[in-house]
Amino acid sequence: MPHNDPSEPLIRRAAGGDSEALNELLQLNRKRLRHMVAIQLDSRLQARIDPSDIVQEAMVEASRRFPDYLTSRPLPFYPWLRQLAMDRIRKVHRNHLGRERRDVRREVPLQPLLPDESVEQLAAQFVQRTSSPSHRLVRRELRAKVREALARLNDDDREVLVLRYLEHLSGAEAAAALGISEAAQRMRQLRALQKFQKLMTQLLEGDE
Repeated sequence: MPHNDPSEPLIRRAAGGDSEALNELLQLNRKRLRHMVAIQLDSRLQARIDPSDIVQEAMVEASRRFPDYLTSRPLPFYPWLRQLAMDRIRKVHRNHLGRERRDVRREVPLQPLLPDESVEQLAAQFVQRTSSPSHRLVRRELRAKVREALARLNDDDREVLVLRYLEHLSGAEAAAALGISEAAQRMRQLRALQKFQKLMTQLLEGDE
């Protein structure tokens, strides 16, 4: 467990019966959890589902299941909380998109929202960030290429890049979320990034 994890002191206080510490622990992770939900929620549900509602449901479930979490500590706290939110996202996808996805004539992959500010973390590897008017158009077009490249990756490659570069999980947190060792996570990330960079080069060269 990382010594600089700000969740750890709060977990210890909450384990000792401090109910306010549990609330502080959840609030500490609320912003990044909402960011995750905003990325992972299918874009077709943007007008129907408020990410904050999913976050709140996950928080309530985390409060209810916190004693069980303390018993086994299956994951670091944030990956565990993220897992609860992902369970709700999958349920929302099944409820709202299930019929559409069961019709093979209409089946399409999930379409994450991928906020612009997050996508630019990947786009920045190809152009220098700037705010000048001429380059804002370039950045907008580049974000579209990033989304296209991510869509062309297989699920495993896309997942590790989303975890590290868009959700900004640490290597240890990403490994926990993936259920693999940190060494395996680093190797998967390296290979995925190489594939992504190759796709980006192909897409950018195609515009020349």
